[in-house]
Amino acid sequence: MACSKIFSGELPELTYEIIKYFQNDFSTLHSCILVNRLWCRLAIPLLWENPFSISTGNCNFIEIYLYNLNLNDDLKTELNKYDIDKLLPSNTLFNYPSFIKYLNTQEFISSVGRWAKAYLNLSKKLVISLFKIFIENDVNLHTLEIELTHHGYLSYFNNGILELILQNTNFIHNIKFLKVYNGKTPGFLYINNNPNEDKLTKDRISQIINLHRNLKKIVLDHTNFPSYQPLLLSKGSNCSNTLNTITLYSINFKSIINLDKLFEQLNVLESVHIFHCYPINTGFIQQIINLSKPFKLKSLFINDRSQIDQSLQLLLQKYGVYLENLGCGFSSNHDPLSKELIESIIKYCKNIKLLDLHEYNNQIIYPTLNLIENIKQNLNYLTINIFEPVILRNIIEYIKYSSIILQNLGQILPSRLEYLSLTLHIKAGNFKLFLESSKNTFIKKLLINNEDGDDILPYVKKYIMKKKRVKYLAIKNSFHKNASFHNKDLFYLKDEVEEFGSYNIKLQNYNDSIMGVYNYIKETY
Repeated sequence: MACSKIFSGELPELTYEIIKYFQNDFSTLHSCILVNRLWCRLAIPLLWENPFSISTGNCNFIEIYLYNLNLNDDLKTELNKYDIDKLLPSNTLFNYPSFIKYLNTQEFISSVGRWAKAYLNLSKKLVISLFKIFIENDVNLHTLEIELTHHGYLSYFNNGILELILQNTNFIHNIKFLKVYNGKTPGFLYINNNPNEDKLTKDRISQIINLHRNLKKIVLDHTNFPSYQPLLLSKGSNCSNTLNTITLYSINFKSIINLDKLFEQLNVLESVHIFHCYPINTGFIQQIINLSKPFKLKSLFINDRSQIDQSLQLLLQKYGVYLENLGCGFSSNHDPLSKELIESIIKYCKNIKLLDLHEYNNQIIYPTLNLIENIKQNLNYLTINIFEPVILRNIIEYIKYSSIILQNLGQILPSRLEYLSLTLHIKAGNFKLFLESSKNTFIKKLLINNEDGDDILPYVKKYIMKKKRVKYLAIKNSFHKNASFHNKDLFYLKDEVEEFGSYNIKLQNYNDSIMGVYNYIKETY
């Protein structure tokens, strides 16, 4: 197929497919620019798709955007006062604003603020002018995240960003993913305790949602769900025949009714993701299991706040076949139900690809291992973290559970994992047994957080490095000393980085390597 494309003159298309593979590898993309004109023309748009998210701290790229500033813009005069106009390029090779695909309002405002920190009185004018530039250049946004989580940024919205969007509705017509996040508390939006300002903000966001004619994804949290539920329930809503993914985050279902009507109205819904909502009990589940349409529950993450009861087993029985991402925390509070829940997951949820397990009690340690073995055919991402809650209760239990996992996990792993993260107290003998019993498993990215355990580096080199069993590796040793907690990351040992690199294994910073489950699901669905 590739050869036929080359001979048919489709080399640019093939080259683009190759370069797009490095979409998140900015250093490689910068290198691609230097190869030739074709590679430069293909790499530049990828580099400018989401520039405000790049955490280098360098925001000078904003000067390139300002080249497109309208000569009649009031900001132009302000820039001249501070001689900022002399920093702007006299010419540009590309129409850079047209390349933007992803825009998070908080990242955007923050980046502008960092660039203009010496000219604080210009920040708001800069934000509004840059937003106008994006609108005027007919950008084709894929993702817009309206994030009102910072008190200092709220003044940028009502008479700024939100008003501009409503005045230029074409700006949002083709957005596939719209995220609206209002903060952590119901009153967070109040500006100087002004509920009218808060209502205006919510009304304008509701208008934006309703105006959107191609909305495919939406994230709703505990602050905005009550406000936007009536909009989604409206028979005239544009979402009914376009919305295929809905994420519910930390929502209190206790006083929410008509969930069944909401889901019945969404005609093309293909995936539902529930993160730490509560209570997951009869009141919520009865609304769901009576739906006439399949409730395609793809993700379920529960913790101590979830207030689960036996009705959750009914939900899994009916819709567990759709479940692909599962996160569970089992502390002593869940003892009566945790074992039954694990057994229900084993029985009804055969298609789990991502499993995130933390907090153990003595009833579910072996059922959990049975679960891993039962789903290994589809399992790609596995996280096991038993440190935080157990260490506070009983160090002996913590060591015991860690040992049981290491003694039994290796032989039940699939032949390949994209990601494995272990946070355990590691005894050298148990770790050696784990490595020997998992010798037929290739792990693309392996993370190990060894809490107050033995030195495992010699075993890592013998069984992992020399056998090239991973592509990326991150190891952190955490220990208590003098009543404080300390971390040692292998990534900061230059000689070790070079030695592992000689075996084509890339040592990475542990904290930076931790998989963001929420972001993974956002990008996957």
